[in-house]
Amino acid sequence: MRVSLREVAYTRSGDKSDTSNVGVVPYRPDDLAWLERELTVDRVREAFSGLVVGDIRRYVLPGIHALNFVMEHALGGGVSRSLNLDAHGKSWGNLMLSMEVEAPQGWSPAWPEVSAHD
Repeated sequence: MRVSLREVAYTRSGDKSDTSNVGVVPYRPDDLAWLERELTVDRVREAFSGLVVGDIRRYVLPGIHALNFVMEHALGGGVSRSLNLDAHGKSWGNLMLSMEVEAPQGWSPAWPEVSAHD
């Protein structure tokens, strides 16, 4: 079953110069294992196509049940050099949440009333 990532996790995003990062934290720690399979660097590169021209690295943070994606050459040179409306990359968490992932059979949202599939 394909679901929007926003049904599974929340994000936090930030920046430093021309590098953006997006942390993905599942609502339930047990969902991290299958999110690791779904949220690959290749999938994130595809979702951020045209925005990120540098490397993308993924870090798995098992202690806090999270993934962090660091994207270089991603903000048009950074806040003081870019003409982008969001030169800080703060909205990139929402872009990440719009991705669809393949949930395991039998999976259900942590909060069913939030599900877009009702």
